[in-house]
Amino acid sequence: MLKIAVVNMKGGVGKTTTAVNLAAGIAAGGRHVLLVDTDPQGNVGHALGVHPPRGLMQVMLGEAEPGDVIVRAVRERLDVIPSTTDAFALERQLAGVTQRETILARRLRSLSAYDCVVLDSSPAMNLLTYNALLYADRIVVPVGMDSMALIGARQTLNGVLEVQELWPDRDLQLLAVLPTFVNPATVATRAALAALESDPRMQTALYRPGIRQCLDLTYATARHQTIWEYAPRSRAAEDYAAFITFIEQHRVAQEAVHGQESQTRVV
Repeated sequence: MLKIAVVNMKGGVGKTTTAVNLAAGIAAGGRHVLLVDTDPQGNVGHALGVHPPRGLMQVMLGEAEPGDVIVRAVRERLDVIPSTTDAFALERQLAGVTQRETILARRLRSLSAYDCVVLDSSPAMNLLTYNALLYADRIVVPVGMDSMALIGARQTLNGVLEVQELWPDRDLQLLAVLPTFVNPATVATRAALAALESDPRMQTALYRPGIRQCLDLTYATARHQTIWEYAPRSRAAEDYAAFITFIEQHRVAQEAVHGQESQTRVV
């Protein structure tokens, strides 16, 4: 199972848009996908038109099993664990609980039927973000084409490094730094891409050309649709489809490596 957390400490960089369209696109390709909203703002539910009374908070508190709050078949082969604004209280309610950063990983351990889990995160290194990182094995960092988004990306990687140091047994790797709102004709985009390419921590994972600026993404969200439902021939749909192909290639490569390791151990 591939578990991808979409994270950036800066808001407005396309995290939810990326998480939703990534999950929906992988599902459309034939995989069984679970999309988990770890942001109390609940933007995943808004984007897909899902507004259930219970969600992630009840799972984290042990008041409900994951299967009880999963909204099934939101799209074909796509299920969702939504979040609601009452999750803003989780930090306080779980204060003093031992190993509270790994509650999500332990609560979702039984969900083995999925090929992929995608997690949307809030723009802060808070308790839910730590839980998302400690459940995931790969992260995608969307970066808008402005200086504040770059700062947020660097803060995110600092947080990931902290997680790796505190929990060295966790296999958490940077899958991609994903430029969003890309418009090569603007000075801002060219400057942001140059900054990403010059940063040693981000340049090796930088996915080019990224996701081009496209108003269809805004309109799709307003209509509670994915980009393929609203504008399947748009440049945004083309770019996200290419990014999903990149992820699938990564998955196949990883499975091949694990297969070789298994054969070596058997021998």
